[in-house]
Amino acid sequence: MLKTLRSAFKVQDMRKKILYTFLMLIIIRLGSNLIIPGIDRTKAAELFGGANLGFLALLTGGSLERMSILALSISPYISSSIIMQLMTVAIPKLEELQKDGEDGRKKIVEYTRYLTVALAILEATAITIGFGNQNLIVNYGFKSGVVVVAAMTAGSAFLMWIGERITEKGVGNGISMVLLFNILASLPTDLLSLYERFMLNKTIAVQVVMAILIAAGILAMIVFVVILQDAERKIPVQNSAKTQGRRMVGGQSSGIPLKVNTAGVIPVIFASSLMSFPVIISNFFPVDTRSIGGRILSILHSGNWFRPADMLPTVGALLYVVLIVFFAYFYTSFTVNPLEIADNLKKQGSFIPGIRSGKPTSDYLAKILNHLVIIGAAGLVIVSLIPIIVSGLFNIGQLSFLGTSLIIIVGVILETLKSIESQLLVKNYRSFLS
Repeated sequence: MLKTLRSAFKVQDMRKKILYTFLMLIIIRLGSNLIIPGIDRTKAAELFGGANLGFLALLTGGSLERMSILALSISPYISSSIIMQLMTVAIPKLEELQKDGEDGRKKIVEYTRYLTVALAILEATAITIGFGNQNLIVNYGFKSGVVVVAAMTAGSAFLMWIGERITEKGVGNGISMVLLFNILASLPTDLLSLYERFMLNKTIAVQVVMAILIAAGILAMIVFVVILQDAERKIPVQNSAKTQGRRMVGGQSSGIPLKVNTAGVIPVIFASSLMSFPVIISNFFPVDTRSIGGRILSILHSGNWFRPADMLPTVGALLYVVLIVFFAYFYTSFTVNPLEIADNLKKQGSFIPGIRSGKPTSDYLAKILNHLVIIGAAGLVIVSLIPIIVSGLFNIGQLSFLGTSLIIIVGVILETLKSIESQLLVKNYRSFLS
């Protein structure tokens, strides 16, 4: 990693791209401190002081708690991208656009932007109504509500624009970099929570031992996530030999790489968002904790799981696991089509050794894919639950840089490093040719 960065900084063009990316991210952090006009900051601090916003807090990097113009962050863009990806598989016209080269891709990107703005308006309107009911908006009415909705929508659109500029002129995927920077913004607070819980007012010897244990635990989680993200099953493929003139061409062996974690972090995002949504809404519309609704909310609230004083809400963790496994299968079924892969192999005259072409090949791929999905989902469950278990047992509070966020951090860093390495390789080839 350090070697790649050192090599990148030696190249002037790459150095400019890295600095441009860093400058854009600094602008985002400045924007996260610009408060929405008409918001009562005192009441907002009281409302969000003890609230657990779950995955939404992770996406916003603290912007929602501060009630900044970037409160929605890039959550509308992420949602619209996932929706468009699923619709591309379900709607034939969009599937044709995707296969239509660069022009089709630009069209899909354009539709994604429109959907992002629509979702941003919808989310901003819902949040504004909630803010108004909690008296967070000064002189709450139609005009003040429109101002808040416009500010939040503009902030989300601005982040989308910055993400696209980073992709075009910077390094890596811009949207991923914005999300990574938002997650890293909460890192100091999380480390402080760990220090206060395990090291504050302890002897130096205890502090050293706890620091080593915490560092070892975090390192083990990082290594596990790296293995989970990079692990793949390579299906051997034999290409048929063809006669061209007097020569035989083809006949080489190749492989189809199937990732173990086929769905990436999407199942955890879906499961976390689905379970945290009612909890977030309850912050705007308080519910009696002793009522049935209150008990259901406590079960859905991950902050209540694995607490020794009351283990009943931990039932929600079982629902969380079921949702992760379900969405892992659901998303994989949309993004990886064994029948299409089998058809492409047949058209290319290739085959899997020992497996007949056509349906037997698709059945074989589907069987392997099902095994990989369950392994990947199990890995996601382990990574997601460990920080929740630690937080519950030791009463630490939410650890934003572990679990879901760690998968995103590792994935984005690996993706960015590969992007930098590929650009350096292209520049070395050009220098050699010139």
